[in-house]
Amino acid sequence: MQSSERASSYSKPAMFFHWATAVFILVGLFAINIRGPKGTDSRLFWNSVHIWAGSLILALSIMRLLWKLWHGAPAELAHSPVQLFMARLVHLALYLLIFVQPLLGIAMVNTGGNAVTLAGTGWHIQWFSKDPVAHQFLHDAHFLIGNAAYWLIGLHAFAALAHHVVFQDATLTRMSRFSRDR
Repeated sequence: MQSSERASSYSKPAMFFHWATAVFILVGLFAINIRGPKGTDSRLFWNSVHIWAGSLILALSIMRLLWKLWHGAPAELAHSPVQLFMARLVHLALYLLIFVQPLLGIAMVNTGGNAVTLAGTGWHIQWFSKDPVAHQFLHDAHFLIGNAAYWLIGLHAFAALAHHVVFQDATLTRMSRFSRDR
């Protein structure tokens, strides 16, 4: 699709992938933060919610990337070179987050000696064998990236709001117009 033919807003499927991913990120972060003490039923339940959220984020991210590769994205809005660079950098970091974090989670659980089990499905994901050294590294990486996600998501939301309120451009609205016929 040539840039002159590209829509000014994202398509409904692209918006769905974006907002569904955002919801599951929030669910996953919520679940991991309220899960409770080790060995409790609460912890088991919220860990399951966290794992489901991460699995859905990964699945949605794959579909989102395939959709974007197949259908493209709207033309970038005219901004300064610094703003374009920062937007691309943050979006790259967000894409890495939605792919790498769930994969790290799976690897972390596996190297801890367990399969990732999707509650209620009977599905078990076991890609790696038990490895205590790798497990600790993956745990630390998953934890560090999870904490960095708060800042990255906050920066993304702040930038979208700044574009809407300060710059008064279509950056925010082109990802939130669900009423269009697309």
